[in-house]
Amino acid sequence: MYEAVSNGVRITVEPRYLDEESRPADRRYFFAYTVEIANLTPEPMQLLRRYWRITDGLGRVEEVRGDGVVGEQPEIGPGDSFSYTSGCPLETPDGTMQGHYEILRADGSLFLAEIPAFSLDSPHVRRSVH
Repeated sequence: MYEAVSNGVRITVEPRYLDEESRPADRRYFFAYTVEIANLTPEPMQLLRRYWRITDGLGRVEEVRGDGVVGEQPEIGPGDSFSYTSGCPLETPDGTMQGHYEILRADGSLFLAEIPAFSLDSPHVRRSVH
């Protein structure tokens, strides 16, 4: 599990490889990740937008921006959390993801909550020790 705390928001991510959705012979490796966004502040907030930087095992980068997460722009009350699961296909058996959420405070101000960098690793990765 990966975790980051910024601006009163704790984000944890748990990635996993989905063998049943992957086709290594076709260079398709599919990963799921579950994110929990916890509001550690005494004020309500709303997640408006997301930004992801996805890097595959060859160093190729894809940037993804969009409104909300999984079709929602959740409001998260003080001490509450919101969880969701999504997925990411790669053409390589490993990679990384990181990013941030743009969040609206009750007073109308915006801030970024960091999504920790996390590793996407399939059993098809060949590791070597030098």
